[in-house]
Amino acid sequence: MAEIVIRNTNERITGDENVRNFLNKYDVLYEKWDASKLNTELQNNFGLTDDQKQEVLETFDYEIKDLAARRGYQIWDVITLSEQTPDIEEKLAKFEEIHTHAEDEIRAIVAGKGIFVIKATDDTGYFNVELSPGDVISVPENTPHFFTLMENKQIIAVRLFIEKDGWIADPYPDPTFIKNA
Repeated sequence: MAEIVIRNTNERITGDENVRNFLNKYDVLYEKWDASKLNTELQNNFGLTDDQKQEVLETFDYEIKDLAARRGYQIWDVITLSEQTPDIEEKLAKFEEIHTHAEDEIRAIVAGKGIFVIKATDDTGYFNVELSPGDVISVPENTPHFFTLMENKQIIAVRLFIEKDGWIADPYPDPTFIKNA
């Protein structure tokens, strides 16, 4: 279940409906998939082979195609990140830079955990969306944000794209952002 932490106030928002209502104010899509239908051998395997990634895609084929039809996504893949990932610290450093995209950035978390840090209004500032298995989120195009892993550094996520080349990050320099808030 996703949880939100508003960085300026440390307010925590919990419960699927409360999370959904908060994110709707910022046009952030939040949905749930049944992550328990993923083969248990894959749920704790953060070094998936290409065949295993294909099995993840097949497991969630209905959900992926439904979301793609509703939102115009053209391609999708599976990303796995963990301590096993070569150059994980360099990748995380790249991910942890505030940026925008010309299309939505969507993740369906099927195992592990991750965090989107999203810029809201000036009054609200930045907020963290802590994601768990089954959480699906789409950050709207041109919204400043970044994605990172939680302390255990393990995640398997389905990514969907409109552009066939995937998304391209446009840096968003923000001197008001405090990384470890």
